[in-house]
Amino acid sequence: MEWSWPPRGRFADALVAGAIGAFVLGSTVLSAGNGQVGVISWLLVVTASAALYLRRRYPVFVAAYTLLACALYYPLTGPGSPIMLTFMAAMFGVGEAGLLWAAAGFGALALGLTVVGETASERRHLDDVSLFLLFGWLVASVAVGGVVRTRRAYQREAQLAAATRERLRIARELHDVLGHDLSLINVQASAALRRVDKGDTAPQRDALAAVKDASGRALRELRRTIGVLRQVDDAAPLSPATGLAALPDLLERSRRTGLAVHGSVTGEVRAVPPSVDLAAYRIVQEALTNVTRHAAASRVDVLVSYGDDEVAVRVADDGRGPDGSTPGAGLLGMTERARELGGSLAAGACPEGGFVVAARLPIGGAA
Repeated sequence: MEWSWPPRGRFADALVAGAIGAFVLGSTVLSAGNGQVGVISWLLVVTASAALYLRRRYPVFVAAYTLLACALYYPLTGPGSPIMLTFMAAMFGVGEAGLLWAAAGFGALALGLTVVGETASERRHLDDVSLFLLFGWLVASVAVGGVVRTRRAYQREAQLAAATRERLRIARELHDVLGHDLSLINVQASAALRRVDKGDTAPQRDALAAVKDASGRALRELRRTIGVLRQVDDAAPLSPATGLAALPDLLERSRRTGLAVHGSVTGEVRAVPPSVDLAAYRIVQEALTNVTRHAAASRVDVLVSYGDDEVAVRVADDGRGPDGSTPGAGLLGMTERARELGGSLAAGACPEGGFVVAARLPIGGAA
């Protein structure tokens, strides 16, 4: 049994059964006064209360047994008792399980037995108002159980949605970070191999140095991302997140692949929300990765524009753009980044040739 607070699982079931049992037993003893509580009374009260421990796992069985205990108790025993509370708790369990037809059947049966018992009895135990209140309590028990079930389902859906968003974010980060550096490694390694094949070994040092730097960055970014995944209620990372301040270094790394990369910034450069800063950097990074891998371009122009209420990013090349009509993971990731911040991203071929990625990232809409 799990012991925790607030109570959950079997601990909560045992607590509910014990509390209701203690109240029903105490009330039964007080109702008896100086009289003695018979063995049948004790047996029915104790077993009906104990059955509530199983109300989550066997809601129909518990409802049936508590109703049977109530139906036997009142005509067979002397002292009054709120044993009906055990049946109401069982009806809550039926509603919590979503068994509305079973709840309706048990409720109708309980009211029918009550009416039959009152009719057959020599004196009236419940007036019309009490019967109406009994009906109301039964309906309320089922309704509250249904509300609890709905709330728990909503919480599970919310947790699942949050986990899905986090998985997508992590996948996007890994794709953007590792994809860029691994693409540089691939390009530089291919260049080194071509030079070896031609017998020109002098430029190998530069190419291999670039491979070493790119692989080192990829490993550091991978460790940083995994470190974030390992954190549980830890302090925020001390190292600043990647952003547009690192853009010159990104452009320089792309130039080492042989691309003529031209970068420019317009507007008043200022601090923007970290989410916007990171998204703008990652969009430029992924666009340059796509150029390196797919475009067969010789020139790339990168423009970052700071507006009053947004940051705009534009990456244009003179190549052919990604192959195929279906956007790849890179373009989808860039689009998701922009949309999450309330912005937009467009990517496509230019009429005069080349391929353009343009994004708008609102500053005020950053989450």
